[in-house]
Amino acid sequence: MPQQPDDPRQTRRLPETLDEFQRAEGHPQFRVDVERIRFSPYYSRLSAVTQVISQAGAGLAVHNRLTHSIKVAAVARAIATHLSTRTDEANRIVTELGGAHPVVVQAAAAAHDLGHPPFGHLGEQTLDRLARTRFGLAEGFEGNAQTYRILTRLDEHDRPGVGLNLTAAVRAAVLKYPWRRSAGGTRRGGGSKFSFYAIDEPDARQALSAYPSIAAGQQTVECSIMDISDDIAYSLHDLDDFYRAGLLNPATLSAEFRSWRRDLAQLRAADHATLAADTRTPGHSLELLWRRMQSKDSWIADPDAFSEAVAKVSSEVIDGLVAEPFDGSLASERALARFTTAWIGRLQSSIEVHRDPDIRSGHVSLNRQAWHEVAVLKFLHERFILERPDLAVYQRGQASVLERLVDGFTAWLDDPRDARRAPRRLIDLVDLATDDHRRLGDPADHADVETLGRGRGIIDYVASLTDAQAISLDALLAGRTERLWDAGQGL
Repeated sequence: MPQQPDDPRQTRRLPETLDEFQRAEGHPQFRVDVERIRFSPYYSRLSAVTQVISQAGAGLAVHNRLTHSIKVAAVARAIATHLSTRTDEANRIVTELGGAHPVVVQAAAAAHDLGHPPFGHLGEQTLDRLARTRFGLAEGFEGNAQTYRILTRLDEHDRPGVGLNLTAAVRAAVLKYPWRRSAGGTRRGGGSKFSFYAIDEPDARQALSAYPSIAAGQQTVECSIMDISDDIAYSLHDLDDFYRAGLLNPATLSAEFRSWRRDLAQLRAADHATLAADTRTPGHSLELLWRRMQSKDSWIADPDAFSEAVAKVSSEVIDGLVAEPFDGSLASERALARFTTAWIGRLQSSIEVHRDPDIRSGHVSLNRQAWHEVAVLKFLHERFILERPDLAVYQRGQASVLERLVDGFTAWLDDPRDARRAPRRLIDLVDLATDDHRRLGDPADHADVETLGRGRGIIDYVASLTDAQAISLDALLAGRTERLWDAGQGL
């Protein structure tokens, strides 16, 4: 009979015996998890899922969820390796809390975006709304919770009922928000972010129990490394995309930053309503960013550190990198590579370890100055990309695609004469989710088990599509395609 390892972090839901090739690897239990995730079809699909802007919409090669995950894994592994080889107080704290195993961190980074649906965060918001309003699923949809559901329930390696049967360490390391919906309160992400649904909570609790020194509601050390690395990669590699695409207008960016510095006294005296009513006035949005940081993260927000971060981003990004348009030349590529490498190196070296972090932070975090710099880098995306009207109209169309798919599959399964011809995987997912809700017992949702199971199964199915599959299926259900056999493959 297969035996569980003595280390609870290496235990799996069901014991397994590793073969001779697996045992020959360094750290075999965790290495098996990395490869199991990489060979998953859910991992492969990330190459065709939008990160921020879709490749089809941008008209050029941009980061997708797969390339982003690969880079998060590289950043995370470097941080974990550094922490695990130090001999100072930081290493002692890490060891006491359960360790920072580079392979565990690598696996978590590879898996962290598996649950993201088609069309980026827009798709996540749309499916969340549809799950709650169409099917009465009180927990709605959340990409992080979907990631955990995929690893532990929807994806399967070679046996049913245990997902990929990963170690407790790797399962715990993907729990960025280790609570259920609305239980977050004032913690990271608040009540809208969570990492497991009620039907997956027992599995999550079992994984977290392998880390008795980690407080309830807190990430494991390995998870906090992955989370910080996600922030670093997101803030810099998406900036890479927008710069290459020519979407960052130096004059517009410069006006925002210059006006904020020039009019700081006036902006600080203005009330919130005045600033929020006219965010297009240069300087207003940057001041609103500061006020959000001060309100949500008073434990670390500092006006001097914020001013220094604004000055650094203004100097190195706006007056430096973006001042010279990307023209595809080797010189442009070198300049961009130097910029990205320097920032990643500095942010990686700004890591701190805390035995008792703030409720909105993790055991591993950026230092105060680097934290402010990442916040200002993210602001560039949020203010000057995500708020663009051309992106907004494109995303509204994408939201309509997902809505039509959910409604179309619901109507199909409601048709007693034709439901049996629905895609086999859709039927499997509905059956699986229905069984889950029966096991849950008396659900908090005010709907019957069959409705809840069908709803969750449909949401699981639509969320597992690539951008292109979603668009193709929308055309199929609307009768707008003539490529019958090609279009229907893989449903």
